[in-house]
Amino acid sequence: QVQLVESGGGLVQAGGSLRLSCAASGRTVSTYVMGWFRQAPGKERELVAASNWNWSGMNTLYADSVKGRFTISRDNAKNTVYLQMNRLKPEDTAVYYCAAVYGTIRTHEYEYDYWGQGTQVTVSS
Repeated sequence: QVQLVESGGGLVQAGGSLRLSCAASGRTVSTYVMGWFRQAPGKERELVAASNWNWSGMNTLYADSVKGRFTISRDNAKNTVYLQMNRLKPEDTAVYYCAAVYGTIRTHEYEYDYWGQGTQVTVSS
């Protein structure tokens, strides 16, 4: 019921910033858990950040490796989820994926039903 289109990846020097966008069609993002995953060469796909929205506001979850540097946000009116990536490090280099699932916040790849195509983020030293 959801299609996801990602944008914003690219090449950036260490210490720089990028903002990834995930535009959703179908249901509004407010009704779904939205997650950002990444996968580096030779590594498992891992959760970077996730959020859901309810009457009390937005709930968020971050991987320890990105806390304080990355921020997930939503613009429900635009049906878009963002990942603001600051103070990037070479170890952040990966393909980043947007994902969605209906329900509460989840942390595992197999728990998400809808996926974007992925966007490459490369951080140079």
